[in-house]
Amino acid sequence: MAPMRRPTADGRSSRWSKHREARRAELIRTARKAVHRIGPGASMEDIASAADTSKSVFYRYFGDKAGLQRAMGEVVVGRMQEHLIEAARKASTPRDGLRAMVSAYLQMASSSPSVYVFVTQPTPDSASTLDASPTLSSFFDAISVMLASPMEEYLAQEPPAAAIPQPLALWPRAAIGMVRAAGEQWLSTPPGPARPTEPDLADSITAWLFDGIAAAVPSAPLAHTSRRNPRSKDES
Repeated sequence: MAPMRRPTADGRSSRWSKHREARRAELIRTARKAVHRIGPGASMEDIASAADTSKSVFYRYFGDKAGLQRAMGEVVVGRMQEHLIEAARKASTPRDGLRAMVSAYLQMASSSPSVYVFVTQPTPDSASTLDASPTLSSFFDAISVMLASPMEEYLAQEPPAAAIPQPLALWPRAAIGMVRAAGEQWLSTPPGPARPTEPDLADSITAWLFDGIAAAVPSAPLAHTSRRNPRSKDES
């Protein structure tokens, strides 16, 4: 009796799967270039035209514009996270580590503001403007953990090294909220005196997060004003 043959993988299926993956990656690259050139309001028609193909091809691979947005977000967010990890790894102190991550975030966002806005803006099916895609939410969760590490190390070096108070456990999420909000407003500010340079903004955000806003503002005497009732006693 002849030995039974093991079922072999369908070579054609494997080749087709690889072709689809390569084609999908190519469409994402082309879409990123189109959004970078046209702006975050680029339509599927604009993007398909830039790719020299039809909208139906993008719908076949991504379902709809929200699907394309999520797919682009995975690529952009993945690269941004890699840059932040590398920046933190090269830092010699906790403060330097935090500044390096803030700077890397700002640099990546400013390298293509249109693409950043496209992948971070709410999808059409979002319940509110505060909703983010699962990819983006996971990214900010990961960055919150990364920001927590240098702060915890910094606090541990401060004598006495006590347990971190409960409110400070919320600091990482608050920190990434500040970085994101400040960065996005910075991106939307036209060039001019009102827009700081990226290094200056990174320095300021780092100081706000480590030292607090009061440390960055020179102390000045309060302007005392009269709190008396403006009506005289005779009028009462």
